[in-house]
Amino acid sequence: MSNSIGIVILAAGKGTRMKIDTPKALVQALGKPLLDFVVDASLEFAHSSSLTAEIGVVVGHKKVMLEAWWNDHEKKSSLKLAWQKEQNGTADALKACFNDLPHFWNHTYTLVACADTPLISAAEFKQLFTELTSHPDYLGVAATFETSRPTGYGRIVQGESGFHIVEEKDATDSERKITEVNSGFYILKTAHVKAVLGSISNQNKSGEFYLTDLFQDKFKVKSVKFPSETPFLGINTLEQLSGVHDLLQAKKMKSLFAEGVQFLNASTTYVEQDVKIGVGTLVYPGVSLIGKTHIGQNVIIESGCFIKNSDIKDGAEILANSHLEESVVHMGASIGPMARLRPGADIGAEAKVGNFVEIKKSKLGAGAKVSHLSYVGDADIGENSNIGCGFITCNFDGANKHKTKIGKNTFIGSDCQMIAPVEIGDDAFVAAGSTITKNVPNGGFGIARSQQVVKEGAAKRFLKTKKS
Repeated sequence: MSNSIGIVILAAGKGTRMKIDTPKALVQALGKPLLDFVVDASLEFAHSSSLTAEIGVVVGHKKVMLEAWWNDHEKKSSLKLAWQKEQNGTADALKACFNDLPHFWNHTYTLVACADTPLISAAEFKQLFTELTSHPDYLGVAATFETSRPTGYGRIVQGESGFHIVEEKDATDSERKITEVNSGFYILKTAHVKAVLGSISNQNKSGEFYLTDLFQDKFKVKSVKFPSETPFLGINTLEQLSGVHDLLQAKKMKSLFAEGVQFLNASTTYVEQDVKIGVGTLVYPGVSLIGKTHIGQNVIIESGCFIKNSDIKDGAEILANSHLEESVVHMGASIGPMARLRPGADIGAEAKVGNFVEIKKSKLGAGAKVSHLSYVGDADIGENSNIGCGFITCNFDGANKHKTKIGKNTFIGSDCQMIAPVEIGDDAFVAAGSTITKNVPNGGFGIARSQQVVKEGAAKRFLKTKKS
C-alpha cells in the first residue's frame, strides 16, 4: 500500500511492579486506559500526515481483558490484535504482529510505539516521520532524549553512518555514562524491517530478542533527539502513574483555560480526558467531571458536584454537592443543591430540580419544578407542572417497574404518592397528602386521603406532661 503506515503498539507487558491485576496497558489515567492515549495520538498523526493507517496492538499478559477492550472500542475498525504468546522481547513482539497480521508487510512504513506512554502526542510522531521522509535514503529513525538519570534506558551509541543501541544489561561502564537514551518509539521503512527482523538473535544477557537491533552502524538510520523526555515517560509503578497523571491533568486544564473555561481553583478540580466544556463556563472548587461528560457554554457548576457521562446544555446551573450520572440537563435548567440525577434523567429547559430530590429514568418537561425532598422514578412530567415537597413515585411493585405520567401545567400538592402505573392529565390538580391509585383526567381534581375528624376538648387525653 503506497503512502500507508502500520502502527504497532506493544501492549503485552505484565506491569509486575505495579502490583495490580489489570494489564498495564489498561491501567487508567484521567479516565482512559493508557493504551487509548497512544491509539488517539497515532491516529491523529496519521490523519494529519494524510497516511492510510492501521493499528496492530500486540497483546500477551491477560489478553482476554485486552480482547474485551478491543471488542468494545469505538475505533475498533482501525484496530487489530496480535498475540505474543511468550514475552521474549520487543523484536519477538513485532514478529508476533507480522505473523498474526501478515498484511502489515504491505504498509510502506512501520511505526512502533509503547502502550504505557499517555503523554505522547501526534507532534512527536509527526517530527519523526518528517525526519524519515525528508531523507529518502534513511531506513529508519528512533526518538531519543538526554537524561541525567539514564539508568534503565538503552544508550545511544553514534557511529559514522548510523548508530546502535546498547541495553542497560549489556552496556560497558563507559557506555553507561552516555546520557542520550532510547525512548522506544521508532518509524521504519517496512522493507528494512522485513530484511532484518528474522535475523535478530537473543545472544545477550537478557536472552531476549531486541527490536533495537534494527538500528546498527552499518544501516542508514538516524536518532532524532527530542528536547524533553516528558512525552516518552513510561509507567512501571503506581508512583510513576501518579506523577504522569498530574502532568496529564495540568495539560487538560491548560487547554480548557485556553478555550475560555474559568476554574476558581483548578488544583482542587478533577477533569478527565474526554470531558468537553464550553466557553464561559464557571467551575467552583472541588468539582469532579468524569467520563464523556459534555458541558455547554455559560454553565455554572458549584462546589462539591460530581458529574459523570452527562450532557449539560448552555446556561444550566448545577448547584453545590449535586451528583449526576448519565443524565441530560437542558438549557437554563437548575439542579440542586444536593440533588441526585441517576441514569436516564432528562431535565427540560428552565426546569428545576431542588435540594434532596432524586430523579431516575425520568423526563421533566420545560419549566417543570420538583423543588424539594422528592423521588421521581420511571416518570414523565409535562411542561410547567409543579411537584410539591415530599412527592414519591411508587414505581416498583416488587417484581417490575411501572410508569407514572403527569401532564402539562399540572399541580401536585405536597406529600403525594403516585402508585404506578398511573396517569395524571394536563391542567390537573392533586391535593396534598393524596395517595393516587387511579388516573386523573385533563382538568381533573384528585384527592385521596381520609376525612379529618375534630373532637373538641379531647386534646388533654393525648398531650403528655412531665410528672412533678
